[in-house]
Amino acid sequence: MKMKRIQSEKGAALIEAAITVPIILLISVGIFEFGRAYQTWQVLTNASREGARLAVIEGSTDAEVRKRVTDYLTAGGLKTLTDDKIAVKRDVTLTATSTGSRIEISYPFEFMVLNPVVRLVAPTDTKTGAPITMAAATVMRNE
Repeated sequence: MKMKRIQSEKGAALIEAAITVPIILLISVGIFEFGRAYQTWQVLTNASREGARLAVIEGSTDAEVRKRVTDYLTAGGLKTLTDDKIAVKRDVTLTATSTGSRIEISYPFEFMVLNPVVRLVAPTDTKTGAPITMAAATVMRNE
């Protein structure tokens, strides 16, 4: 017994594929992009911790701290930052009896594929297409 197809169902699979394939691709690219952003944020956070660990040691200089942060960023696969993007603040008041050192890093991050979509959600400077600024900061008590 042969079943006959109804003529109106001939292109249904093609239409379903045309709708679902772009959605699946967008979700896949989004997973990769936000995974890359999260990895970058983790490297920034760890770099600021490494800088703070060195900054709290007596006798360390700001140049040594910036070099440690830069080396960590480079090892993490991120580009080298200028000194104005790495702030070293010593003698930050923590309590009435203790001070600490604060390391702040500002990093320009750009999405590879989803940059136009991210600009709609989190615009920084839509005219120039400037990258989004990721930041990390760590405060540790001075020894």
